[in-house]
Amino acid sequence: MFTGIVEELGEVVAVEILGDGPPADGPAAGRHARFRLRGPLVTEGARHGDSIAVNGVCLTVVESADGEFTADVMAETLDRSSLGALVPGSRVNLERPVALGGRLGGHLVQGHVDGTGTVLERVPGENWEVVKVSLPRELARYVVEKGSVTVDGVSLTVVEAAEDYFTISLIPTTLAMTTLGIKKTGDPVNLEVDVLAKYVERLLGSTARDPRAPQSLQGLQEAAE
Repeated sequence: MFTGIVEELGEVVAVEILGDGPPADGPAAGRHARFRLRGPLVTEGARHGDSIAVNGVCLTVVESADGEFTADVMAETLDRSSLGALVPGSRVNLERPVALGGRLGGHLVQGHVDGTGTVLERVPGENWEVVKVSLPRELARYVVEKGSVTVDGVSLTVVEAAEDYFTISLIPTTLAMTTLGIKKTGDPVNLEVDVLAKYVERLLGSTARDPRAPQSLQGLQEAAE
């Protein structure tokens, strides 16, 4: 579990495309990639099997040495995220999982990308920059004004939420310390919506389908008794 607070701006060192991946649908079917990334901070103490979020995608460390680590990326991840567009020299947002008892600086982030968006517009301000990002329609119901959304692994607050886009305000720290400061119009970004919204939708759907399900908090209490 992550919090969407980027610890380090890393770099892709090498990308090796392999053809022995598990079957999958989409352009990446039947292949996977091995990434080598540089991140001295996040690799400090990293071991085989540890997790590191790369642009919001939870990856498993295969090897780690000299400030670099390798990770395998399956076809499903290449299809559903923007990692397939990364090349040597690409900058990436890196975050280690939050430690139990640590500070939850952003919001609960799983590192499971729901889809990708595109940077539509950047409007600079005196002390911040407003960025407009396209939103897949199937994710629109999970994105609400003043709610949380993860963009390339960065926990952000939604300013405006529409059916096919949303806007975010980026402070100077975010612009300087994450890839969002260098993304150009037309660039893809990974999106993860608030997982709590998906669970609430699932629970409400179950309640609507099952007439025996409690219809209120009082009903939940009565059911527990």
